[in-house]
Amino acid sequence: MGRAVTQPTPRQADLLPAARRTRNQYWLSSAGFVAPAVLLVAVVLYLPFIWTTWISFTEYNGLGDPAWVGLANYREMFADPEFLTSIRNTLFWVVGTIALPVGLGLLIATLSHGMPNATLFRLPFLIPYAVSGVAVGVIWSFVLQTNGALSQALEVLGLPGSELRWLLDDPLNTFVMIGAATWQGAGVNALLFGIGLQSIPKEPIEAARVDGASGFTLFRTMTWPMLAPLTTVVVGLAIVGSLKTFDVIWGMTKGGPGRVSETLALTMFKETFVNNAYGLGAAVALFLTVVTVLASVLYLRRQLADSRSI
Repeated sequence: MGRAVTQPTPRQADLLPAARRTRNQYWLSSAGFVAPAVLLVAVVLYLPFIWTTWISFTEYNGLGDPAWVGLANYREMFADPEFLTSIRNTLFWVVGTIALPVGLGLLIATLSHGMPNATLFRLPFLIPYAVSGVAVGVIWSFVLQTNGALSQALEVLGLPGSELRWLLDDPLNTFVMIGAATWQGAGVNALLFGIGLQSIPKEPIEAARVDGASGFTLFRTMTWPMLAPLTTVVVGLAIVGSLKTFDVIWGMTKGGPGRVSETLALTMFKETFVNNAYGLGAAVALFLTVVTVLASVLYLRRQLADSRSI
């Protein structure tokens, strides 16, 4: 037997067009709210990106019309040994920024968690974050310059290292600049991890203590897994920030001596605004953008995949 087809009643038939009109009005209203934000993103982000991509395939000095050169800027970029040094230094910054500011921030937050007046303990580490990156570079360049404050202090104390040229020798200058960035950024990471520790439920921690877990074992088996979502955000921000590092380096060495301490961000700036090679600078900018996006996407996909498997 065939199934009987239920026809809408006259009342239901009258309501269908009204429901469609209501749904269409809802979508139109939603689009009206979203459109300004989409337009702003397109104007501020996408149009400059398209223009930069176009300029990267041209020879352009900021005056006149760009001349199409195809992949010449990219070939010149990868053939330049100084560019390869910039890539190496950028990798140093990525690894150093994850290991030091993030690691030190986690250590400060863990040690101060549960202490009375823990905020006062973290405050001295947080104050440098209020200082601009260029100011941090100026402060630390005074400390680390040849025969500067650090060298003189080591010499007076009879400790080794007073003869080192902190900002002149490669890759030592990159490492000490990562240390300066750590001084600035560890406090805010400690603040974020402190907030994460406060949000962890106490019951599982107390149950683990009853079972005999304590110290590093308690942290590794209970606290650290519960901090994983926050750690993903903090490390992701650190990766993106390290790839774009500019201000601290500019304030301390300006990429020198020569170009031995440049990163990709500094190379992009110098090629564009110092050498007036806008096409080559745009090629470096596009390469840096692709690297930043790929690093962020791969890291987040890895972290999200790990979180689903738990």
